[in-house]
Formats: sequence, structure tokens, C-alpha cells
Amino acid sequence: MLKLNIFKFVIFSVLLNASNLSCKKNNDTNVDNDTKNQSNDVVNHILLGNPSNATYDIVNSENYLLEQSYFISSYSRNKGIANWVSWHLEQADLGEAKRQDDFRANINLPNGWFTAQSNSYQNSGFDRGHMCPSADRTSTVEANSSTFLMTNMIPQAPRNNQGPWAQLEEYTRTQIRAGNEAYIISGTYGSGGIGSQGTITFTLAAGKINVPTHVWKIILIIPHGDNDLARIKSDSRIIAVIMPNENTIGSNWRDYRSNVKNIEANTGYNFLSALSADIKNSLVQKIDNL
Repeated sequence: MLKLNIFKFVIFSVLLNASNLSCKKNNDTNVDNDTKNQSNDVVNHILLGNPSNATYDIVNSENYLLEQSYFISSYSRNKGIANWVSWHLEQADLGEAKRQDDFRANINLPNGWFTAQSNSYQNSGFDRGHMCPSADRTSTVEANSSTFLMTNMIPQAPRNNQGPWAQLEEYTRTQIRAGNEAYIISGTYGSGGIGSQGTITFTLAAGKINVPTHVWKIILIIPHGDNDLARIKSDSRIIAVIMPNENTIGSNWRDYRSNVKNIEANTGYNFLSALSADIKNSLVQKIDNL
């Protein structure tokens, strides 16, 4: 009987640990001390799926799952930037905390990996472009500060970053203030962007940081509520954009609307994998027209 009870306890412990991991609670000790206090710690920022099957294994250095308290990403060691960054956004994330502007290296990258510094993009003609926006994390100083880790940045053409990309970010927040919540994922592909210097640039920091040709974003919007996966339907609103990482880009984000299927074709990723096949197949083909 004692052996049976011990066996039951071991099985229960394994299941409990797996459950805690799937909920993405902040139990990982490999987390920046600046970002341990998350406002929505029971939210799974990759609730809709892990599009590249990123893992915590450092051997998987081109698709390394890098978790912060307020977003989660797939990181590429060779590119020196994230492949994608994913986060959940709701009204509770939007508060009064000011923009911290404390750009800094992410000291929690594995030992021996190149670590972008706050000045790694200096004089390059490219902005330190946020993937998870600063203004999406204003509930606390800690939340806002978390977005200034350099692993959340990409070399982004200034007129892209400050133009249609920023407009889409603000439009998304207006949807949240109107009573919705959103699951968002953004990323890059390609190599060779055109910044403010007007010439094509492939890398920064002596070849350690890739400059992408394109940036993309997927935003799935649903009314605020509970049991989110069950509430996502084939008619749920989804916005997908693909924008060239060029300083000659136009100013209207709507001009760059595409669909998830095109982003999958350009990246090789599998988005919305947590949804049923019927719902996913409907959503990935939709092009937003609102």
C-alpha cells in the first residue's frame, strides 16, 4: 500500500508540473528580475499555438523559446533577433505607467550567445523596433520596462516603425478599449532592409544581427470574456499584415493587409494550431476589410 501511495504521489506531481507549465505561470527561474511581476500571469501568451515548435533546449538555437513575464518569443541565435513574439492584450494591460526607454541587453540568454546591447543599432539607419509594443504594457513600470529588452527589438526602418506599424499598434489598442481582447503575434522574415540611409543593409553589429526584409503581424480580436479558445469562431475578426522593412513604405497600415496563409507561406510557420481544423482553415484565408 505504501508503494502504491508513493506511485500515486509521483504521478500527481508530474501532472501538476505539466499543468503549471502549460498555463505559463511565472515559475521559470530563468526570467529577468525586472519582469517577474506580471499582471496577467495565468494567461498563456501562446494560447493559439507555438507556430514554429520552439523549445527551451539551447541546442535548438535558431528556434529557442524565450519566455518573459509579459510575452513569449522564438529567438534565433544566429540572427540576433526574435523569429516571432507572441502576447495577449486586454484592458488590464493598459494603465498609466510611463514609457521607460530602458533599452538593455537580455542577460538571460544562454551563456556564450551574442547579446545585443542598447547601442547595437546606433548610426545604422534603423530604429530599435518593438515587437511587443511599449504601449501594450503600461499596467506597471515593470510591465513597460520588460518591452525594452533587446530581444524584443528588430532593426526596423524608421518610417515603417513610426508610420503604419505604429498606427496598427494604436488601432489595436482602440479595439481593446472598446471592450475586446486580442491574441497577437509579430515577427520577421528575409534578410536585407532599407533604412534611413537609403541603401540595403543585411546585418548590423559586425554580422551578428539580421536586418529583415519584411515584418508581419497577426491580431485575433474577440470580445472580452473567459474560455477564449472556445469563443473563437470562423467569423472572429483576424487582421494580418505584411510590411516591407523599407523607409519608402506608405503611411496607411490597411494597404499592407494580407492573410495568415501568406505569412505561413513566407515563414514556414503553422499558426492557430490550437484551433479546430475547420475554424483555422477559415481564419487563415481571411483578409480583413474593416
